[in-house]
Amino acid sequence: MRLEITRRTDLATRAFLHLADQGERTKSSALAEAVGTSPGFLSQAMTPLVAAGWVRSDPGPTGGYTALADPTTVSVLDVIEAVEGPTDTGRCVLEDRPCAGGAVCALHRPWSSARAQLLEELGSTPLASLLTAGR
Repeated sequence: MRLEITRRTDLATRAFLHLADQGERTKSSALAEAVGTSPGFLSQAMTPLVAAGWVRSDPGPTGGYTALADPTTVSVLDVIEAVEGPTDTGRCVLEDRPCAGGAVCALHRPWSSARAQLLEELGSTPLASLLTAGR
């Protein structure tokens, strides 16, 4: 697990929060402007949210994006994993491979513990809490 998120995850999070805060369909161009990106990159960031069923995408000149999910029911970790893919807790901290059973590195135990705490925090933090954090 990387201890970072991509710009795509940040955009998806900010766009979902904007839609939830607005409470109505928002045109792609207006949403892209609100989160500071291009409509093309916004589309890439929104695809996982649409696939998860949290956002609806209506095509066409009168279309746009609408939040379907309540941001109190979606966690920060949910969005990260929707965009980045599932969190692999069994990866070695030193190399891009699974941790070997008996031959773990010296950092295995503290790294695993820290990773578990981070995932617990992200999983227990609803997106709605980010709406009030920025105000």
